[in-house]
Amino acid sequence: MKTVWHNGRLYTMEEEGQYVEAILTDNEKIVAMGTYEELKGQADEEVDLQGAVLYPGFVDSHMHMIMHGEKLLGLDLSKETTAEGVMETLLSSHKDLKADDWFLGDGWNENNYPDKKIFTRYELDKVTDSPMLLKRACRHVGVANSKALELAGITKDTPNPADGVFVRDENGEATGLLLEGAVNVISNLIPEPTVESLENALRSAADDLLSLGLTGAVTDDLGYTDDYHNALQAYNNVIGPEKKFRAHLLKRSPIFAQIMENEATYNEPWVEPGGLKFFIDGALGGKTALLSKPYSDTPETSGMTVLTDDEINDLVVLARKHGEAVAIHVIGDAAAEKALDAIEKHPAPHGKLDRFIHVNVLRDDLVERMVKLPIVLDLQPIFVSSDFPWVMDRLGEDRLDWTYAWKRLLDRGFICGGGSDAPVEEVDPLLGIYAGVTRRKPGETHEGYLPDEKLSRFESVGLFTTGSAASIGKENSRGKLALGFDADFTILDRDLFEIEDDEEILDAKVVMTVVGGEVMFRK
Repeated sequence: MKTVWHNGRLYTMEEEGQYVEAILTDNEKIVAMGTYEELKGQADEEVDLQGAVLYPGFVDSHMHMIMHGEKLLGLDLSKETTAEGVMETLLSSHKDLKADDWFLGDGWNENNYPDKKIFTRYELDKVTDSPMLLKRACRHVGVANSKALELAGITKDTPNPADGVFVRDENGEATGLLLEGAVNVISNLIPEPTVESLENALRSAADDLLSLGLTGAVTDDLGYTDDYHNALQAYNNVIGPEKKFRAHLLKRSPIFAQIMENEATYNEPWVEPGGLKFFIDGALGGKTALLSKPYSDTPETSGMTVLTDDEINDLVVLARKHGEAVAIHVIGDAAAEKALDAIEKHPAPHGKLDRFIHVNVLRDDLVERMVKLPIVLDLQPIFVSSDFPWVMDRLGEDRLDWTYAWKRLLDRGFICGGGSDAPVEEVDPLLGIYAGVTRRKPGETHEGYLPDEKLSRFESVGLFTTGSAASIGKENSRGKLALGFDADFTILDRDLFEIEDDEEILDAKVVMTVVGGEVMFRK
């Protein structure tokens, strides 16, 4: 059925300020563009936008959909601003747990608390007799109670895992604080989620994302559990048949070979396969991001790598063996350097784009190496809102030149997609667009953190449209209003390019979210 969309401003995102009066869609594609008078006679139905503003569909270039859904359904600690508030929430939650049920929570962030307090196992023991694991907002750090440590067999004599640390007190006893791979030692004890529970998480996530104007996401979920089958089956059952949404699935390294050798099937075009995903370092918040020089506020550490150089090299070789690109989590400059060393030795297959995820801290020499390679960058503008000003203490003045340097990276010609890293951060793309433009937290009035890196509104919206589409090789079918492109639209109640005050970005409301020509959310 042919549909004409009209009576609003329809931005093409081909170039700044360009818009059309009307578009015609058919069979999930844009088939004509022009004036309403030109197109109305070809249409079987009309959608009157009533003055709303239509953009190409917003896409989150890096998130974790299943984890986001679980956060929506579970115990979310991310809004707590004091350690006391966290404890009150814990004491009032999960009252009906059985002794062998797990007490789980996500999102705590000590940087939001006046005293920067991190709980120990002994404090958590007062909450429940069940095993407990609370993951920090970054998901690279956790804290467990004594029951969980006991189930994992962690004693004073237990060595650290190769990719993590059991933090210990002055007597050598584990405090319950877990860094990087040590979190997995505990989380691996939690029973595997069923297909049904994963489907419930995906339904919750998809409904939330669509309500926020997102039409798709690059998501890191295959390898979320030891067996990829349940997660992939949940995606194929929900995304497309139940919820039109475009999910591009990265494949985590532990299960990559299994997926490729089994020739896993995907419910395309709604569920699409992506590259091999692995981590080199952690996060700045937990001081596990790998830096080339020590942390300014903690000079005894430079962070940590979760893989050896040989392991990094082997993973890139594995991806190339299967003709695939890699997607690498790199936050610190030393992590980016290790990634470059590997992919320079083993270039991406023709037509494939390697992904660097986050790239919060870089150096001139690294950028010069990056521009010579087919690399796309997953940026999270909202990190500026959550990480500043404390991150400047972590890094010191001499490392701020290439810190969260979104503007300079765009100016150097990199393909940059905009994401949230949800559930680590809020998934609302308007918060990301606002952060890219203002480089400050909502409600603040200063000129922005490192203001030279501010993006124009067109550039910031572009991260979530043209940039995210190009980052997965879909620049000729998504991210713009153009003939033959997917009919994916985000329709807002106001014009992000014409509003007078940047603060109005936060006031914008989603009127409709359209995927493949079908309205999937309507206010």
